[in-house]
Amino acid sequence: MGACRVGIAGFGRIGAEHAIWISRSSEITATAAFDVTPARRDLARKAGLAIHETFVSLISDPAIDAVLIATPTSLHHEQAMKALRAGKHVMVEKPMAMNLAQAKEMVETARSAGRVLSVFHNRRWDADYLTVCAAIASGIFGRIFNIESRLGQWASCVGPAAKEFRPNWRNEAAFGGGGLLDWGSHILDQLSQLMLPTKPTRLFAQLRGNVWTRDTDDFARIAIDFDNGAAGLVEINTTTTQPLPRWHIDAANGSAQSPFSLDFDTQKWAELDFHPPGGTARRLPPAAPGLTETDIWQQFAEAITGTSEPAVTPESVLPTMALLDATRESSRRGIGVELNV
Repeated sequence: MGACRVGIAGFGRIGAEHAIWISRSSEITATAAFDVTPARRDLARKAGLAIHETFVSLISDPAIDAVLIATPTSLHHEQAMKALRAGKHVMVEKPMAMNLAQAKEMVETARSAGRVLSVFHNRRWDADYLTVCAAIASGIFGRIFNIESRLGQWASCVGPAAKEFRPNWRNEAAFGGGGLLDWGSHILDQLSQLMLPTKPTRLFAQLRGNVWTRDTDDFARIAIDFDNGAAGLVEINTTTTQPLPRWHIDAANGSAQSPFSLDFDTQKWAELDFHPPGGTARRLPPAAPGLTETDIWQQFAEAITGTSEPAVTPESVLPTMALLDATRESSRRGIGVELNV
């Protein structure tokens, strides 16, 4: 077969970025788009994409092999299910769905339909995350006691959203907004992957809407116990003018941390300095570069032809979805929640 043909559902800021990433690949091409707003449809048309007025029209198009779901989080499950049942392969933006039950149904439907399903957790290949992974794998830390992963800023998670649709939807619960489902889904996913084969056993969470929203959270703190005795902490704080370090690790052989960058510079976040007890601090070597966004799309195309797995298998995201569910339950009830992931 020729290059895999992708239809983009949701040509907002992220959808438009995906079109650029896909354009750099020889294995896959974006050919069509659907968006509810005329202005975004015009932008997609100018990018050379065929335009569909409805989502049903997009997934009914026989000239499309796969669909990218880049719509608000609350639509991910419904649209992915319809696309899979229409015989399309599906790439869905993170978070995979609103909850674990929806995510499991998507996995089961893809399996029964014989379609490829993947989730765009591209931050599994961020420079800082890979540097922390490499440092742990090297054994320099010895037994890890505590690992903290944070994002801090004085700005909501809305960011440079497309103004034509509903630019504040990331602060609205009905659309799947809030810091937890936005950056939190990335950072919880990173920590979950980082600690493998160790598994989380319990968490306690605090979610608050303090400044940018009263409808959902703009502050999320999640403390996690792991079955090897290590403690983890994930924090998404969009209400601070003094961000804490991006990474902080305490272990038997010393501690390490990296700075935060308000420019979201992952190379800066990767400046991981190791401090042994009573010794001289030193910068740990940066990891080799990981997959690019285009690489992720190319591997998705290879999975469709049966020559590879997708870069992110949907099964690998289910533990992340379980952590997101448990976080909301813990905060709502004010208790620690036992995990079985």
